[in-house]
Amino acid sequence: MPVHYQAWCAALGDSAYHFTEASFYLLGGVPTPRIVEILNERHGLTLPVDVVVTQKEALFLEMCRNVLPIDPVIAVARQFHTVKPLAVASGGHRHVVMHTLDAIGITHLFETVVTSEDYANGKPSPDPFLEAARRLGLAPERCLVFEDTEIGRSAATAAGMRCIMVPIASERLPR
Repeated sequence: MPVHYQAWCAALGDSAYHFTEASFYLLGGVPTPRIVEILNERHGLTLPVDVVVTQKEALFLEMCRNVLPIDPVIAVARQFHTVKPLAVASGGHRHVVMHTLDAIGITHLFETVVTSEDYANGKPSPDPFLEAARRLGLAPERCLVFEDTEIGRSAATAAGMRCIMVPIASERLPR
């Protein structure tokens, strides 16, 4: 998430001051195009959605080498790989999510990866988590979600899943 925020600030240019780190985290899990729409609505901006999304994603891919794994979550994924079915349910585009998982070397730990192309409504809708459960062949109440945003927690709860919050501190921002 910290590297995503850096990419957002760079992509937004002069409009970045409208997108504080706090507001970024409040929108964590919201699909990228919707975030641009929200910024336009809230601040009277006319940012071109497709252009900003493309630029933000390209910048993130360039910065991806700075992504830091969340060690306790990675440890759980490694511990339960082949023991329990594991999935990723993200609000990001598939190529960006897969690039991130590849960059930290954990793609192989997950049976499925659900991205914004795989569902109609992003978080806080339960759609991403329900799609992941469907692909894993599990009832939602048998799923445990690790989330780093309140929007994600709301989506997990709406899906009928238990949720453990994994806070992401701003000091994890690469310098």
